[in-house]
Amino acid sequence: MVSQAAEIMGERVVDWSDFPKELWSPIGKSLDTGIDVLRFRSVCSSWRSSIPPSHPNSPRFPLQFPHPYDAFPTHLCQSTIYCIQPLDSSSTSTAATSSHIKGYLIKVQESASGKLRLLEPLASHPIRSYPRNTKTLNLLNFRIVEITKAYTLRFGSFGRAVVEDERRYRYRSVPGVNKVVMFPNSAWTNAEGCAIFVIFLDGKLGFAKYGEDKLTFVDDQRSDYDDIIVYKGQFYVVDRLGVVFWIECSSLKLVQFSPPLCGLGSRKHLVESCGALYVVDEYLDKDRGRMEGNRSYFNRRRELHNTIDFKVYKLDEEWGQWVLVKSLGDRAFILGSDCTFSVSAQEFVGCKRNRIYFMELEESRAFNLEDHCIADLAFSPDPPSWLCATNLHELILTT
Repeated sequence: MVSQAAEIMGERVVDWSDFPKELWSPIGKSLDTGIDVLRFRSVCSSWRSSIPPSHPNSPRFPLQFPHPYDAFPTHLCQSTIYCIQPLDSSSTSTAATSSHIKGYLIKVQESASGKLRLLEPLASHPIRSYPRNTKTLNLLNFRIVEITKAYTLRFGSFGRAVVEDERRYRYRSVPGVNKVVMFPNSAWTNAEGCAIFVIFLDGKLGFAKYGEDKLTFVDDQRSDYDDIIVYKGQFYVVDRLGVVFWIECSSLKLVQFSPPLCGLGSRKHLVESCGALYVVDEYLDKDRGRMEGNRSYFNRRRELHNTIDFKVYKLDEEWGQWVLVKSLGDRAFILGSDCTFSVSAQEFVGCKRNRIYFMELEESRAFNLEDHCIADLAFSPDPPSWLCATNLHELILTT
């Protein structure tokens, strides 16, 4: 049936069952995220058979990863942050407020046994506020959009012993690691083309390709890197002065992309928002000390300092200069323990505009860019009434 709007615009609406078969595979393989491919293949048996679930040599997490100084078995683990919403507003209460139809952020990580676990979006520990009435989340009942991926390095063999007793290894993150990123990584990525960068707490930048058994340090003479992200399909890293570089993976050459920020903060964070690159300058109550030596800092945790202020800068690529941002508008920046991203506050439950959410002493904090106040505000509130399909430890996605 052709809709009235389509008739007015002279467009023709085609039922999915009448879609030309020769287009099934190209459309399916144009989908980047695993969740989109899963939903595509769930439409019908014909669409399911038109494409495989992923590339035959796509990355399988956890991936074995070379430890830079010790012989402990180390693996790269991946988690994914999704926005989940009900498909039909009738699934909420008739007296529901607008907050009930907002999206809810969930963070999902696949364990060694293949089960999926729900984690706090800002951190990497399990969510404790979910109902326990069932272990299943039916994708057909929700609109699910992938926001970003996050990576961590963890100890453990991830073999049979771990499957039998996952709790021994589940939270054993490799100490001394500040940030891990991997690219490319889509449903159609060949693992052999994946590159992985690691920033350590001493500011060194490490690199390894998939399958390599040795970590290479990039520009070994420098140890002042703060953060790294993938921006427009390219690796970008920022140093303590706020200078942003993009990385040429084939030569591991760092090319300066921005002038120095000249910010006086102690820690720089890179955030992409609405296609633009930002640096968030974090001010601590005292200067950060440097952790010297090779193995010593792997036995130490991140130094505990209190955050007292943030300043946000946007890169004006045309003029090659940083512009101080005084308001994020409706946006909220999330500085997670393993990734950074931004969202529209009005679209998510429990999220407030013009805020920077971050972790401090294992607790979530919210910084108001308008009055520069910091509040103990939970970023992951209790789930809305329409989301009652998981428990503390396990999650099974079905279609």
